Amino acid sequence: MMSKKYIYAIIGYFVATMATAYPWHMLLFHDKYMAMGAFTRGAPIMAFGMTAVFLQAIVFSYFYPLYYRHKGGGHPIRRGIEFGLFMGLTVYSVMVFATPAKFNIDPVQDFILYGTAFQIIQFLSVGTIIGLIYGRNP
Repeated sequence: MMSKKYIYAIIGYFVATMATAYPWHMLLFHDKYMAMGAFTRGAPIMAFGMTAVFLQAIVFSYFYPLYYRHKGGGHPIRRGIEFGLFMGLTVYSVMVFATPAKFNIDPVQDFILYGTAFQIIQFLSVGTIIGLIYGRNP
C-alpha cells in the first residue's frame, strides 16, 4: 500500500518539474533550443515528456526515505536538496551529455550551459519539495 506522503511526493515532483520545465523549454528558451537544433520536432509530444517526468517522480519519491534513513536523518530540506542533486545526476547525464552526443546540436557549449542551469533549478526544487513532504519521519 502506498503512503500518503509517497503519493504527495510524486505529485510534488511532477508539479514542480512541469512548472519549471514548460516555461523554460517552451517559452523562455524555446527559440534558442530550436536554433541550436535541440528541438527538431515542430510540436513536441507532450505525453512522452509528461510520462518521463511521472516515472522520475515515482523513482525519486520511492528512494528518498531510504536515502534519508541512510544519512541518519537531519534537516528535511537539506537532505531533500542533497538527494535531489545526487539523484538528478542520472537525469542530467542523459539530458545534457547524451543528447548532444546523439544529435547535431550546435553550439554544444550553449546546450550544456542551458541544460545545466535547468537541471540545477529542477533538482533543487524537487529535492526541497520531497524533503518537505516527507519531513523528519519518511
